[in-house]
Amino acid sequence: MFKKTNSYTLTEATKKLERYCAYQERCHKDVTIKLRGMRMIPEVIDQIITHLIQENYLNEERFAQSFARGKFNIKKWGRNRIVNELKQRDISSYNIKSALAEIEDAHYMETLDALAKKRLEAIKETDIQKRKRKLADYLLYRGWESHLVYDKISELIE
Repeated sequence: MFKKTNSYTLTEATKKLERYCAYQERCHKDVTIKLRGMRMIPEVIDQIITHLIQENYLNEERFAQSFARGKFNIKKWGRNRIVNELKQRDISSYNIKSALAEIEDAHYMETLDALAKKRLEAIKETDIQKRKRKLADYLLYRGWESHLVYDKISELIE
């Protein structure tokens, strides 16, 4: 029959978005999409986003840093994948650089080593070239830099 569509006042929408941003770090693009989904007009969207920034619910630099730390520590993504995902969210290059600074080089290399060794154990292929290819594909998909990936492969597979 009829689909019930909610309509929100400015105050209701602002409170809803405050909770949305307080629950988890968000980027401007996420908030804009959420507001469009709530059928808010562009002037109101701008007004709510401005309010969220002023009240420190919304901060792109904080979002980018949190995103980079989380994706690296939990999902073991490399810098390339993190950069691409942040670019898709329209994060500025300044904020992307500050986000990547959150990842220590020593920890980065340790993670690559552990991830490569773990994946290599899981690859059942007997042909050396195919083993190398599978490991490279896996690490490159995860966003690790190609020179690091190929150095690690030549170190692990003789």
